[in-house]
Amino acid sequence: MGSLQLQDFVAGWVGGAASVVVGHPLDTIKTRLQAGQGYGNTLNCVLTVYRNESVAGFFKGMSFPLASISVYSSVVFGVFSNTQRLLSQLRHGDPSRTPALADVALASMVAGFISVGIGTPVDLVKIRLQMQTQPYIKANIKLKPTVPGFPVYQGPIHCFRTVLQKEGIAGIYRGMGAMLLRDVPGYCLYFIPYTIFCGWITPDGCISPNPFSICLAGGVAGAISWGTATPMDVVKSRLQADGVYLNKYKGTLDCILQSYQNEGLKPSQQPAVWFVFCRQVRKATVI
Repeated sequence: MGSLQLQDFVAGWVGGAASVVVGHPLDTIKTRLQAGQGYGNTLNCVLTVYRNESVAGFFKGMSFPLASISVYSSVVFGVFSNTQRLLSQLRHGDPSRTPALADVALASMVAGFISVGIGTPVDLVKIRLQMQTQPYIKANIKLKPTVPGFPVYQGPIHCFRTVLQKEGIAGIYRGMGAMLLRDVPGYCLYFIPYTIFCGWITPDGCISPNPFSICLAGGVAGAISWGTATPMDVVKSRLQADGVYLNKYKGTLDCILQSYQNEGLKPSQQPAVWFVFCRQVRKATVI
């Protein structure tokens, strides 16, 4: 493909690294609240993590996503941008032509599918490391699991190897169905509003929007996409956290049914909108 642009992959890598550094503490809180382990609310979760694990608890498992999510973001944004150019080349013979919304949607779906193959193992390791030291609830558990409070995994590589040995490839890709249902519509509802907002707020006569406009468009688009992504993100987090101390869910559908039966349709208690807004602003700044 003659229109391949490597700078899109580089920009995605920088954005991914920046988003991990800024967003990982909130991501840790989000993951623990989503797993449904009785923290109550966001503030209580923050205070509990701080009291039990100090500041380091908020950055648990960050080294692996810092290395891997940078690659993940690089691939997603690179695939999205270059797919847009390919579609413009095929449709109009000009890869630099502004893509139609249908092309943006198709490129978003391609990026969403690609993201699942790369992102599922990354998220699994990150979540397992984030979850392995949280308090263990003994009620109604008739198992003899690993003693809570003591690390099951010694680090990201040990975690990946342990899951692969005990659960196989299926274990590494646990939660893939939920992630697919999260990312394909989620990326559509990110990139399409982002493109529209950037077009609206770009002054006439300017080739591209200014940095402030890009930040605003990225943050708003991220918050919009999270409205669709949150339910499947909760399911994905619970599936991937499952197995640290016990196995509770049989699959995506079972997790959905158990979550609904136990909690109904109430919103997940998490700092989701703020977390995603901050993360997408950081990504959009460098993209």
